[in-house]
Amino acid sequence: MHDHRKLGRELELFGTDPLIGAGLPYWLPDGAVVRHTLEEHIREVERRAGYRHVCSPVLGKRELYEVSGHWAHYRDDMFPPMDLGGEQVVLRPSLCPHHAVIYRSRSHSYRELPLRLAELGGMYRSELSGVLGGLTRVRAIQLNDAHIFCTLDQVADEASAALELIRDACAAMGIRASRSRLSLAGAGGKYVAAPEKWRRAAALLTEVLERSGVEHEAEEGEAAFYGPKIDVQVVDSAGRESTLSTVQVDFHQPEQFGLHHVGADGAEHRPVMVHRSVIGSVERAVAHLVEVHGGAFPAWLAPRQLVVLPLSGAELPHAERFAQQCRERGLRRRSRRTAASVRASGRIGWCPTRW
Repeated sequence: MHDHRKLGRELELFGTDPLIGAGLPYWLPDGAVVRHTLEEHIREVERRAGYRHVCSPVLGKRELYEVSGHWAHYRDDMFPPMDLGGEQVVLRPSLCPHHAVIYRSRSHSYRELPLRLAELGGMYRSELSGVLGGLTRVRAIQLNDAHIFCTLDQVADEASAALELIRDACAAMGIRASRSRLSLAGAGGKYVAAPEKWRRAAALLTEVLERSGVEHEAEEGEAAFYGPKIDVQVVDSAGRESTLSTVQVDFHQPEQFGLHHVGADGAEHRPVMVHRSVIGSVERAVAHLVEVHGGAFPAWLAPRQLVVLPLSGAELPHAERFAQQCRERGLRRRSRRTAASVRASGRIGWCPTRW
C-alpha cells in the first residue's frame, strides 16, 4: 500500500502550507476532480435510495450545541466560540444538530416517515497538531452525512439499507474494509447517561449486523456520546486503523430537540434518528483511495480518463477533433503532442499545461 501524502504531492492532488495552517489542506485541480466526482457519485446514489438533500451553515449558536449535548460531551474537540453581536457562535463539529432543527421546522405525519435528509457539508474539529497527517486527520472536514427520521419499527430496515449502501460504495471505489465494529459506550462521563436508551440502541444495531450477516467485534469506549454505532474500519499504509463509514442509532437528540410526528392515532410520537455516513469524510476517503490504488484510480474517478496522443503532425487535426468529441460527451481528457508531431506541425513553443 502506498503513502497518500507522498503520492498526493507527486500526482498534484492536494497540498498544505504553514501559512494556511496545519490540518487545513488545499485541493489542486486534479485532486478537486477526484473529490467532486466522488461527491457527485454519492449524491446520485443517495437520490436513488430516496434521500433528500439539504444545505446548512457551518456555524451555529452555542445554545444549539448545548441542546444537542455536544457542548457538554464534545467541547474539547470543538473550536472556541466567537463573539458576534453579543452572541457566541461556534464552528460546527457535526451536522446532526442542524438536521434536527430542519426536521422540526414543520410538522410531520407518520406517512412521511422514514424521512431521509442528506448533506455533503463542512464541519470543523480542533484536532491536536500531533495527530494531524495528510488527509486522514484534518481540522476542516467535508462530511458525507445523512440523518433518517423514522419510527422505532423502521430503524432496523433503515440501518440495514444504510449498510447495503456502504457495501455498494466500497465495491464501486475498489475498497475492502478491514473489519466492522459495534462501538459501545465505555466508562467515564463523556456519554449521555441514559442506560435504557443505550441498551435499546445496541440491541437494534446487533440485530442489523446479524440480519446482514456482517461479522463484527464489539468494543467499549468507541461510541458517539449520544449512542452506539456500527463502524466500518479500514487500515492505511502505516497500519493505522480508522473509521470510513458509520451507522448510528440515536434516541437522545430527538428528545433534546423536541422532535415529533403525528401517528396514525392522531397523537404525537417521538421519531428515532439514524445517523449514517456512506464514505465518511471526503478527505479520508480520498486518502484511502490513493493508497489502495496507488494513484491509478478506477476510470470513473480518474482526473484524466483519456489522453489523446498524435504521433505525427498529419494526425493533429483528427486528434483535436476526437478530443473535443470526448469532452462534449463528458470524458475528462487531455491532448498531448509528441516532439515529432510538434516538429511536423511547425508549432513552436507548445508544451502541455500541468493544470
